[in-house]
Amino acid sequence: MMKDIFPQTTPAIAARRKQLAPDIHDAFTAFSERVFAPGALPVKTKQLIAVAVAHVTQCPYCIRGHTKAAQRHGATEQEIMEAIWVAAEMRAGGAYAHSALALDTMEQATNKQGD
Repeated sequence: MMKDIFPQTTPAIAARRKQLAPDIHDAFTAFSERVFAPGALPVKTKQLIAVAVAHVTQCPYCIRGHTKAAQRHGATEQEIMEAIWVAAEMRAGGAYAHSALALDTMEQATNKQGD
């Protein structure tokens, strides 16, 4: 089912993206290479962050690609799963934090009724 919704990435798809917007494609590729290069954070850590973010953004291609990259750079299955749990908590935390908007809206509605 998922393959029907999300087609496999292929060299032809990549080539078509580049053909349609070559300068942007090349800039994005260079940006991505630089972001995931060793720096203040080791590549393994960057890939674990990417796995977590991919789960929050719900990008199936990113989940697969960055999970594989994290493993290639030495991440264990336990580290990957823990990164995913961090992402899940942060996503849930966002809903919890934003509940203040609903609470405020309900309070404002209650106060208007009392006017």
